[in-house]
Amino acid sequence: MSVRRLAEASVQPASFAFNKAFTAQAKTWIKKYPKGREQSAVIPLLMLAQEQDGWVTKAAIEHVADMLDMPYIRALEVATFYTQFQLKPVGTRAHIQVCGTTPCMLRGSEELMDVCRSKIHHDQFHTNDAGTLSWEEVECLGACVNAPMVMIFKDTYEDLTPERLGEIIDQFEAGKGEQVKTGPQTGRVYSAPLTGFTSLKEEKGVLKTTRDKEAKAASKAAKAAVVETTVPPSNAAKPKTDAIETSPAVKTPSKVKAAPAAEKAASVAAPKPSLEDKNRPAGIARPVAVDDLKLISGVGPKIEGTLHELGIFTFAQVASWKKAEREWVDGYLNFKGRIERDDWVKQAKALAKGGVAEYIRVFGKKPV
Repeated sequence: MSVRRLAEASVQPASFAFNKAFTAQAKTWIKKYPKGREQSAVIPLLMLAQEQDGWVTKAAIEHVADMLDMPYIRALEVATFYTQFQLKPVGTRAHIQVCGTTPCMLRGSEELMDVCRSKIHHDQFHTNDAGTLSWEEVECLGACVNAPMVMIFKDTYEDLTPERLGEIIDQFEAGKGEQVKTGPQTGRVYSAPLTGFTSLKEEKGVLKTTRDKEAKAASKAAKAAVVETTVPPSNAAKPKTDAIETSPAVKTPSKVKAAPAAEKAASVAAPKPSLEDKNRPAGIARPVAVDDLKLISGVGPKIEGTLHELGIFTFAQVASWKKAEREWVDGYLNFKGRIERDDWVKQAKALAKGGVAEYIRVFGKKPV
């Protein structure tokens, strides 16, 4: 990166101050930052100074630093770091920035620089004899599809030829820069293909209002063309089955409504196993040390309480259950096979043998 220094003292103005319009803009920028962070506005304020005078002077840098209550060196660091800031006088009517990045280079940016060398000055950052024009090579200006291009002030001029750039320079030199067309200098529309649009050629494909109008018109025409006829329903999709639910002889829903109490009385619940059943697991008196049966997957606090009521307090008891005993407990708890699915016996054997450590060894995870 090249060293960037301020212009010689001989060309530096003695002072700087924003005019009324730029002062208002500067205050607006400062207000955008939180209290105590006003120094963050240094870049936009330096850009305003450059927009007012055409370049950033030493006096402007110090004036901005004073406005933001920051050391001069901090504002100077910013101004000399960013190449967007011009540290020496540039053309009063136009400073032409020629993009030299690969897409523009391949499309003839070097020829554009030759035009600048011949019409303005051989070297960059030097003004012409009248001090009205200057130029420099810059990196990508962001319209690569329209290469080659230049930027003058805040506007870009694209799809350039050496001849067209020469005409643009002459117009700015004559003080008629505002009359120059910006953007592509050919018949191209923005960044569309040179040969013209290839898609979305009609407004109706873009504007929702147009599409809505067409849709309403088509709907109205379709309604007007409808001929009212009575078409009997088709039987094509009706299932053919002997199931009572699809029998045409059964009419549903019934006009007679069943009361909730009657429905409940008609429901037949599976009988709960008797506590006197021979397959009931043998219970024991509550021991001093009771195992935490909730470590068995499928046993919660409520189920643990029920097991305690049955005299089941230890892992060893569960681990010893035979099939008939497991079926009795499963029916008593109305689990519908859950004890077998969760394999309570295997879990209980592991916990009885070595607690949580043995459970992890057997199942590869902690008990939940």
